[in-house]
Amino acid sequence: MSLISAQDVTKVYALGEQRVEALRSVSFSVEPSSFVSFVGPSGSGKTTLLNLIGCLDKPTSGSLAVAGTDTLSLSRREAAEFRGKNLGFVFQDFNLMSVLTVYENVEYPLLVVQNVSAAERKERILTLLDTVGMLDQKDKYPDQISGGQKQRVAVARALVTNPSLVLADEPTANLDSKTAFRVIETMHKMKDELGVTFIFSTHDRKIVGEVETIYTLTDGMITGKASGKGGSHV
Repeated sequence: MSLISAQDVTKVYALGEQRVEALRSVSFSVEPSSFVSFVGPSGSGKTTLLNLIGCLDKPTSGSLAVAGTDTLSLSRREAAEFRGKNLGFVFQDFNLMSVLTVYENVEYPLLVVQNVSAAERKERILTLLDTVGMLDQKDKYPDQISGGQKQRVAVARALVTNPSLVLADEPTANLDSKTAFRVIETMHKMKDELGVTFIFSTHDRKIVGEVETIYTLTDGMITGKASGKGGSHV
C-alpha cells in the first residue's frame, strides 16, 4: 500500500475577492521507504503541497491519504496527534524555540509525543547532534548560532522521533556542501535502515541528484515526473 496517495488535490486560497489556486488537480503516490523531491519555481505550489501532506492544512477538494489515514477527516486535535506519531518536519525558517538550548530543541518532540526513557532520549539526541556536526554546540541557544547551524539542529529534531515520513522544505538551503552531504547521507541511512520516507521541496541539485523520483510542479500542477539516480549514496 502506498504511504501517500493523492487524487485530484486542489487548494484554493481566498485573497480578498480573488481566488488563488495554489494546487490544481494534483495526483501522485509515494511508496514507503522512498526519496522523493518536488521541484519547481517559487510559487509553483511546493510548500503548499508539503503543508497538505503534513496535515498542517487541508485540500479544498480531492482526496489525500497519508499512512493509511484520510487526512481530510482529521480534526485539528487528531491532525496534531497524527503529525506527532508519524511525521518529521524541516522548515526553511527553522522554527526553533528561542528559550530552549540546541539539545532541548531536539529533545522537545520526544517529550511531547513519545514515551521514551531519559537514557534513550539522550542517546538519540547526542547521536543525531554528532551526525549533523552540532554536538559541541548543544548547550547554546538559537540566537547564539548561525543560520546554517540552526538548519542542522532542525534536521536533527525532525529525525529524533524516528518518523515514518519526513517533510523537508529546502533542508540544505543554509548549509555548506560538506554539511549538506552529511545530512543527505544521514537521511539515506535512515531510509535504508529504518524505512523512513523523505519528501523534499528543493532547488538544491545535491538533493535532486540523490532522490529516486522527481516531480516537477508548475503553476500548481504536476507537469513532469522523472527518475533520479535513487539508491546510490553520497
